[in-house]
Amino acid sequence: MQAAMQTTRGAEAPFYLPHSDECDVFMAAYDNRMPLLLKGPTGCGKTRFVAHMAARLGRPLYTVACHDDLSAADLIGRYLLKGGETEWIDGPLTRAVREGAICYLDEVVEARKDVTVVLHPLTDDRRMLPIERTGETLQAGAEFMLVASYNPGYQNILKALKPSTRQRFLAIEFDFPPPAREIEIVCSESGLAKDKVAPLVRLAGKLRKLKGQDLEEGVSTRLLVYCATLIKAGMPIERAIKAALIEPLSDEADVKQGLLDLVAAVYG
Repeated sequence: MQAAMQTTRGAEAPFYLPHSDECDVFMAAYDNRMPLLLKGPTGCGKTRFVAHMAARLGRPLYTVACHDDLSAADLIGRYLLKGGETEWIDGPLTRAVREGAICYLDEVVEARKDVTVVLHPLTDDRRMLPIERTGETLQAGAEFMLVASYNPGYQNILKALKPSTRQRFLAIEFDFPPPAREIEIVCSESGLAKDKVAPLVRLAGKLRKLKGQDLEEGVSTRLLVYCATLIKAGMPIERAIKAALIEPLSDEADVKQGLLDLVAAVYG
């Protein structure tokens, strides 16, 4: 199965509002050839952060959305039949090493176990990628960087990074931004006026407090941007909230009704 991958080259740095010193830590990791692990809830800005930093550094970015069937071969490459002949095709990790790019493995814990084995020689002082099928051993150059992310809130005994893997990375913990910063982010991304974004952010704060009770996960900043964008486009506030902040969070009718009651309390 092929990796779900997005490649970015020479793009203008997308908008990103730092929460703390994460940009400095990223730069220090890059300058010192260290891998970086981003920990935080879904939709809090991890992927946008990596895209922003890759653009600032002027490096190509290979983003791989990890999933249950993602194997080491999907990252390294495989022989494929082309025109009646067998041809070796590099995977995204191999291309990133060859080109001196940044390779971002989003939700790395979702991948199969053989993926972490492949990453180990790239995440210590060897910085090597052995390719057994071709007999090559690639040496990562100074411009190559490996970044991975995962959501600790979804971890269980079968979906967790082993300490032997985690301790090969520097790590940054992400969370949703403080209200004032989140308002600024949502305004910038959606174009919606601040006085209309502020109650959405206030509502998100209340919904996030339900995480672990009625909800598995709180409202992401991404969903807030979606909601604000719908409102800016002319959709009624109540309908936009239901489409972007209620329906994505739960399929349970009683839970959704409780969330709508909370919306009414904020907007009442």
